Amino acid sequence: MTIYPPSNTPDGPRPTVVLVHGAFAESASWNDVVASLLADGYPVVAAANPLRGLQADADYLRAVLAGVDGPIVLAGHSYGGSVMSEAADGNAAVKALVYVASFILEEGESTGELAAKFPGGELGPALRPVPVRGPDGQEAADLYIQQDRFREVFAADVPEDVTALMAATQRPIVGDALEAKATAAAWKTIPSWNLVTLDDLAVPAASQRFMGERAGSHNVEVAASHAVTVSQPEVVARLIDEAARATA
Repeated sequence: MTIYPPSNTPDGPRPTVVLVHGAFAESASWNDVVASLLADGYPVVAAANPLRGLQADADYLRAVLAGVDGPIVLAGHSYGGSVMSEAADGNAAVKALVYVASFILEEGESTGELAAKFPGGELGPALRPVPVRGPDGQEAADLYIQQDRFREVFAADVPEDVTALMAATQRPIVGDALEAKATAAAWKTIPSWNLVTLDDLAVPAASQRFMGERAGSHNVEVAASHAVTVSQPEVVARLIDEAARATA
């Protein structure tokens, strides 16, 4: 059953853009990007990334992608990039990958490993673990950013009233998800674009640049915090449009 049908515009068919948020965010973090893409005639799906584990999250995203009819441009922010590299592997409908302040993992690497590869990240000390139990009864830790440090390390170029809401509505990630090893790297067979955020204190720009260059991505740099989907949504939407047009 097709859940998300394709869309046609006067300029021709548009691929469906599927957006994948990362840790400490939720689907609404893409709102202004979505508005821009819709205005340009793109059908859009902002997936609700579960943040429960790399393989489980990738399985969920595969199901979302399977409900899309026609070509897809897949964009992931932060840990969302780790998930989409797994989920898109072998999916012929995915024509382009857009990494936004994101992780571009090689097989055998973890998100946490790449986050710590270069100096400049300040996210780790700002995290607050909360003990939880998984469906199987095993103990785990949900990670949150301390609300009084959220704007500093995650969204320094976003207005304070907005970051207060973002901090309160942040989605936690199970710590184990950041340590799970990637088993696939869809960027090896699918063209990719990489938006590097130069003022990022969550994922250092040096790490983003290293991953993008290694992947052979079309790299674009912007002076922005980690929350670039909120602070500069037009830049994100423009890069997604570029990827869509280049792979049409």
